[in-house]
Amino acid sequence: MAKADPPSSRYPRRRSYSRELLQWRRQPPKATKEKQQPLQELSSTQEQQDLPEQASLLRLVLVWALLLVSGLALGWNLYRLQIIRGSELRSLARQQQMVSLRPFVPRRSIVDRNGDVLALDRPAYSLYAHPRLFKAPPEAIATAVAPLLKSTPDQLLKQFKTASTGVRIDNSLSEEVADRISALRLDGIELVKHYSRLYPQQEIAADVVGFVNVDHKGQAGVEYSQEKLLERFVRSVRLNRSGNGALVPSGFPEGLTNFDDLRVQLTIDSRLQRSARAALKQQMNQFNAKRGTVLVMDARNGSLLTLVSEPSYDPNQYYQYDVGLFKNWALTDLYEPGSTFKPINVAIALEAGAIKPDTVIRDEGQIAVGSEVISNYNFEERGSPGLLTITQIISSSSNVGMVHIVEKMRSQTFYGWLERLGIGQAVETDLPFSAAGSLQSQESFTNSRIYGATASFGQGFSLTPIQLLQLHGAIANGGKLVTPHVVRGLTDSKGVLYWQPTLPSPRPVFSPETTQAVLEMMEAVVKNGTGRVAQIPGYRVGGKTGTSQKASPSGGYSATARITSFVGIVPIDSPRYVVLAVVDEPQGRAFGSNVTAPIVKSVMEALMAIEQIPPSQPIEAQD
Repeated sequence: MAKADPPSSRYPRRRSYSRELLQWRRQPPKATKEKQQPLQELSSTQEQQDLPEQASLLRLVLVWALLLVSGLALGWNLYRLQIIRGSELRSLARQQQMVSLRPFVPRRSIVDRNGDVLALDRPAYSLYAHPRLFKAPPEAIATAVAPLLKSTPDQLLKQFKTASTGVRIDNSLSEEVADRISALRLDGIELVKHYSRLYPQQEIAADVVGFVNVDHKGQAGVEYSQEKLLERFVRSVRLNRSGNGALVPSGFPEGLTNFDDLRVQLTIDSRLQRSARAALKQQMNQFNAKRGTVLVMDARNGSLLTLVSEPSYDPNQYYQYDVGLFKNWALTDLYEPGSTFKPINVAIALEAGAIKPDTVIRDEGQIAVGSEVISNYNFEERGSPGLLTITQIISSSSNVGMVHIVEKMRSQTFYGWLERLGIGQAVETDLPFSAAGSLQSQESFTNSRIYGATASFGQGFSLTPIQLLQLHGAIANGGKLVTPHVVRGLTDSKGVLYWQPTLPSPRPVFSPETTQAVLEMMEAVVKNGTGRVAQIPGYRVGGKTGTSQKASPSGGYSATARITSFVGIVPIDSPRYVVLAVVDEPQGRAFGSNVTAPIVKSVMEALMAIEQIPPSQPIEAQD
């Protein structure tokens, strides 16, 4: 019989089973938990594997986008450079590879009718002072430099004080003087080489020649009006550049810097200029006058032998003078000609048939014209002269007689003649800045008697001195208006004429019979009239004095200011030259007879000697 296990042996086994069972029961959740953990790890691992792939794709897209944008930008830039700006850039490239060169060629020289040089280009030096760089005392530098400049130390010291640097002392030093200054080795003294325009005769012909500025461009006179004639033609050439920008020597065309030897020759005579200026200065100083001018014209063709104005300037140092001196007032300023216009009015009346050379007119010495009273200049002394011939009216310079002569014409006729002669218009000439005269409108002139009356003795209208010269030239040459000019043409170094300007044809205005009659009247003025001072022994001289009131800026006429003038024609037996002198605002007892007639006489005497015109009459012995 089997024996039952004791209790002590059964219970432990049950407890062991129970623990195992419990352990088994507890294992599934543990197993589940263990199973779930790998799934989560798998999912996380998959996500981690996807992220690099997404980043790589994004980077690839960005790279391709960048390449696409860059390609588009490059394509656009190529299109812009080659298509839109292609021609511009090609031109720029050519400019960088080539250069257009116009070499400096000296300006043509200017000479007078005898070949004497009036203007030429030469190497010169500008002298600058920089006082702040001086290492020696300014007084010592001024003392060393002044003698070389024909200046004084005090004058240089004043210039040194005007600025601390860049003080221009002189602009046209010769190479010899520059070398002597350079040899002093002074700190703060600078010499700059350049081409300078030299005017060797200084002020003698300044009124005609003018000057050029620092850029070598004409600013006055012939230098201005004949700019194209004075500049030599030089063709521009294109030369290759090397890589560093230097010009390639092999690219220089042969004969690039060769130029002609032509010079601009003027009709001016320097000898006569010098004589006229001296005579003008003497009378201006004697009468303390404001300004004056002298002109000499060959009436056959209008060539001007002399054109002088005072005060004048030295064109070598133009920058030291007032700009008002640069204009030639013989062409630019208007004045009322006064009695020097009376011969012109007589010629008008003769041409119009209003008078004849032997007409006799009563001169009352004083006449009322409307509300105005016109008197002869010597009415208070001589009263009424009575009956006068036309010659006597001219020789005695009768204002009243001239009023009667002009009033024998219709006012419309007289006005038409003034217009025909160019009154109110500018004179055509080769000098610059010629001003137009002034004349009342036809309606005003013809509706008021006073305008014709005052115009009869040269007032109430205005013109330039050169226009009065032109009008008297018509009296001298048989009745033709010629063109006043100073340019003869281009000549070579031997004086052979290469080119000459084409001038307007002379315009007939008076008949030879009329001008001959007026010439004889003007000769009477010098023989026994107001122009006796202009007599030249052995020569027949014609002339006319003029003393006119000067217009006031506020209207009317000045009570004290006047303009004196004298016009002469010589020789009367073969009239050729017209000489005019005008002096503005002489002081004291100043008239055309004692201020300007002596100037004209002096100039005519010099002219006779220069032109070698022989006397036409025996020269009476002087006691």
